[in-house]
Amino acid sequence: MSLSLIIPFFNEKDQIPHTYKKLKKLKEKIKKIEFIFVDDFSNDGSSVLIKNLKKKNKSVKYVKNIKKGLGSAITVGITNSKKDYVCIYMCDESDDIQDVCNYYKLIAKNNKDAILGTRFSNKSVVKNYPFFKLILNRLANNMIRIIFFSKYNDFTNACKMYKRKVLLELFPLVSESFNIFLEIPLKIIIRKYKFEIIPINWRGRKIGVSKFKIKEMSSMYIFTLFYCLFEKILLNKKRK
Repeated sequence: MSLSLIIPFFNEKDQIPHTYKKLKKLKEKIKKIEFIFVDDFSNDGSSVLIKNLKKKNKSVKYVKNIKKGLGSAITVGITNSKKDYVCIYMCDESDDIQDVCNYYKLIAKNNKDAILGTRFSNKSVVKNYPFFKLILNRLANNMIRIIFFSKYNDFTNACKMYKRKVLLELFPLVSESFNIFLEIPLKIIIRKYKFEIIPINWRGRKIGVSKFKIKEMSSMYIFTLFYCLFEKILLNKKRK
């Protein structure tokens, strides 16, 4: 049992040392782990930092994205992963390392294809979530939940864990940006893979500025929603 942690980054020079400090603690808990840093065309010296970390730690891998965009960075990270399971961990340190450990324990123990975390459980702790963004998140996620008749309520959350071979079966991944975090769990649910939902924690970043732009992302999310809905309709027809 082993884990590939994919960490996409774009201009995170000030953030990377803090994120890496947390990742070293994760290495103490999960021995067979690789950290795949995917450079989404950074120009602030972030790549130099990762390359230096790679020289000091064999668990660190540096990969250059082939087409600018978070969606492509995640896809490149998956194709370069070598371990049994894959988890996406945002470089801004908003995700909780303990949740990664919880995912890792459950996915094999319960024989699941995916563990989907939700930040919106009564057992979750969420800090510094911008109010307007939170309102839009809840409206969008609940709409998606209703459309796809799903009990999951946090599709757009980034940090989830999957069997690597299952992710490869979902290819091609067509999303170009943050909407990839919607595409992957929707495909997991639509294609009836085995998954489990658990509460997770989240906190807003303390260093740097979020790369998420609501106006720019809205059309991409709508595209992904209809793309996956069309797939669901086709699959239902085939099953009949």
